[in-house]
Amino acid sequence: MLGALLKDGVEVTNDPVQADVVIVNTCSFIDSAQEESVEAILESAAVREVSNRQQGLIVSGCLSQRFREELPQLFPEVDVFMGIDQVAQVAQIVRLAHQHRSEKINGRRPTSRARQTRITAQLARLEGRRERGQAHEPSLRGTDKFGKTRTVLSGNGARQYFHASAAPILEVTSRPTYIPDYATPRFRLTPKHFAYIKIAEGCNHPCSFCLIPRMRGSHRSREQTDIVAEARALLAAGVRELNLISQDSTYYGLDLRPDHRRAISSPERFSAAAQSLPANATTICTLLRALNALPGDFWIRLLYTHPAHWTEELIQTIRECSKVARYVDIPLQHIHDNMLERMRRETSQQYIIDLLRRIRAGIPGIALRTTFIVGFPGETKACFDELVDFIGAARFERLGIFAYSQQMGTRAGGMAGQVAARVKQQRRKAAMAAQHKIAREISESFVGRTLKVLIEGRASARQLTAANLSSWEHGLIRANAVPAPRLPAGEFLVARGEADAPDIDGRVYLRGDLPAGEFARVKIIGHTDYDLIARPA
Repeated sequence: MLGALLKDGVEVTNDPVQADVVIVNTCSFIDSAQEESVEAILESAAVREVSNRQQGLIVSGCLSQRFREELPQLFPEVDVFMGIDQVAQVAQIVRLAHQHRSEKINGRRPTSRARQTRITAQLARLEGRRERGQAHEPSLRGTDKFGKTRTVLSGNGARQYFHASAAPILEVTSRPTYIPDYATPRFRLTPKHFAYIKIAEGCNHPCSFCLIPRMRGSHRSREQTDIVAEARALLAAGVRELNLISQDSTYYGLDLRPDHRRAISSPERFSAAAQSLPANATTICTLLRALNALPGDFWIRLLYTHPAHWTEELIQTIRECSKVARYVDIPLQHIHDNMLERMRRETSQQYIIDLLRRIRAGIPGIALRTTFIVGFPGETKACFDELVDFIGAARFERLGIFAYSQQMGTRAGGMAGQVAARVKQQRRKAAMAAQHKIAREISESFVGRTLKVLIEGRASARQLTAANLSSWEHGLIRANAVPAPRLPAGEFLVARGEADAPDIDGRVYLRGDLPAGEFARVKIIGHTDYDLIARPA
């Protein structure tokens, strides 16, 4: 994207030493990511001091958004801090950073591990102070500050190292409003055969463990025609799988309704709002049907749906759209009513049980993927045991478990009843063990079936080692009294089935000579715990 935006001869390079400007993209969702971001900023500044003193340094992403007031004082060596809304202005910001660096060559401060530790601790204190002083920032919607960019040219902390005129520049909106569109130049990092399409940005949910609404703003949907135009171009370029993403894909379009004034988050309010929409209103259902109508052989994968926003119309739409993969990602986070209430998930245990039953009944062959959080503040052994029992009963095709990470600045971060780290890890291990048995049985149920898969390419040695390939031919297959298959000579290919999203789910391994980036029919002849082994059908 940067190369397309710069257009007029500015060279774009991935070399962190030779580049005129380095952009450090940061994350602030969990403490470990925040620490890594601080380390990356200081390391980039240190490399510049040794190798390229003229180099500009930009810090972008969630850390800039979350600590927009404080970062110019903590990192005076940075030239520009940019937030989420400034993506389309990155070319101007790059030039600004390069110019700014030339004005402040003198008076640099050395980087040290001790300083990194101090900065990380100071960010935690700042967030703690915010939590005590204002648990939730007031909404800026409707005020003259909404969508405005604040530019800070000086800061008290920066003046002790630089002249005030050379202090870092801040380009961060108080409340993000940006949403990418088809006209925004894009540099794809995925292989040619699949792509992610962001259909919306921001989130309206009040989950007590999450900072996303504060950092990324309220939910805002792209226009459907704009998404379809992007999808059409991607398909023409050879894409065979469109992965639809946002913070809450099921809320798509609801903010575009007439007289939209506030979030509709609970199942009851969401259902009432959806039913009152005019016949031509944009929703996730109209988007799926429009994409399904595009010519070609491809998959549409729906990721990041919220359980509170499923409707009978969505179930029917997925069932009737043949190109929509029989797979949905629906993070539930917990099943115990007390935990769901403390997490502010807006759903109850019975609602979730009924929803899963309706989805499975309405979409035959659907693969459900979910995630749970263990060790949330106040989670007792009884709460956890109920979650493990539910995992056994629900038999999710795909499931991930996260140990709760305390985030200052969230409601949950300040809750009483924080669970010890050792207990959280024990519970995560126990929950994954419960799912392990289910995953193995589900994998075994595929043996003998013929599947449509998308060929990713040649399997790397690392992938084969991680997949424990030898167990297919010399262990598990023979252990189940199935004759070891005579596989064709050649290297292994790696593929994905309809129930496998990129990067997060299992894989299908096979020998043969099939083109990468195309669909193929394969017969499953074996499995490991989470992956399948196949041969061309």
